[in-house]
Amino acid sequence: MGSDRKAFVLESGIYFMSGNEACAEGAILAGCRFFAGYPITPATEIMEVMARRMPEVGGVFLQCEDEISSIAAMIGAVLAGAKGMTATSGPGFSLMQENLGWAVMCEVPCVIVDCQRTGPSTGLPTRVSQGDVMQSLWGRHGDGMIVALAPDTPQEMFDLTIRAFNIAETYRVPVILLADEEVAHVREKVEVPDHDELKVVWRRNPKVPKKEFLPFKADERGVPPPLPTLGSGYHVHFTGLSHDEKGYPIDEPDKHLELVRRLRDKIISNSKRLTFLEKRSSKDSKIAIVSFGSVSRVAMKAVIMAEEEGINVDYLRLITVWPFSYDEVLKVAESVDYILVPELNGGQIIHSVIEAAKGKAEVLPIMGIARQFKPNEILDEFKKLV
Repeated sequence: MGSDRKAFVLESGIYFMSGNEACAEGAILAGCRFFAGYPITPATEIMEVMARRMPEVGGVFLQCEDEISSIAAMIGAVLAGAKGMTATSGPGFSLMQENLGWAVMCEVPCVIVDCQRTGPSTGLPTRVSQGDVMQSLWGRHGDGMIVALAPDTPQEMFDLTIRAFNIAETYRVPVILLADEEVAHVREKVEVPDHDELKVVWRRNPKVPKKEFLPFKADERGVPPPLPTLGSGYHVHFTGLSHDEKGYPIDEPDKHLELVRRLRDKIISNSKRLTFLEKRSSKDSKIAIVSFGSVSRVAMKAVIMAEEEGINVDYLRLITVWPFSYDEVLKVAESVDYILVPELNGGQIIHSVIEAAKGKAEVLPIMGIARQFKPNEILDEFKKLV
């Protein structure tokens, strides 16, 4: 195809897409040219689109035998110089955790899409869930931060996929697109802007001489230099062991602590650049609602219905789930008496909300399993508090 490959990148315009289709097209526009995956409901459509689209744009698609090899192949492609992505759901996400931990330790910029479904185990594969929230942060052993973004529409599946790649490349960190079955499968309008308006962070080659290159020497942000393309003459040693700035193993507890702190602090110290949210305040509100993902759309409808009945409710949507918006949640807690947290699990993100609120407001769960909330169900919870 040669230079004609550009013609196969989605042109600007308005499209009618599912969330999974929007995710795949967003990845391609972000520069993704390697996808490895294994079919699993409700993420399979991402793999199906990538199987067709990767050859069209000069990329590589690889269907693997399982999710372990999928993330391993994707990491290998990234280390060779490509932008890479994989997609899965709960059971497959569990299988990916060991290699995801390796990617955290080796600071591999990559994107993992998790379209959540009801569990534990096989559960209800076609039912919506938000049960992987805590696993996305704590699923690996040891200490190491990641970034997780939670889209609520197909449009955001498109937009946040591009943002996920940009964050991954900027901070050399794995980024999780924490979607759910409903966002993955709903079909809506998706607007693709002019390509000149798209902000895409491309891989940069190191600027230092090859003999002076230290692949894990951090800058003032705590971020090491960009990964060089394989074969470009730069030497990089990768290991899951604790390592020095050259990438070679060390066996000193103090040096390991220093490394782990940097891996954590490069996320925490840059959290203001990494945390995105949507908020809406009402005068004299005594109630607030904190939500994320597909539940946020139901929550917003319930807030509007409450206002029609004279009940003011503040609204906070977490677009970035990790790192968590502790300061923003505290501000909400200081202005209301109650914070309601609807989520499609047994109660996960609520623990961070309680921690952030510091007792300033009473934090109450609205738990749902295997089906989406209805707006009137959340409205009824508001009415109990007035």
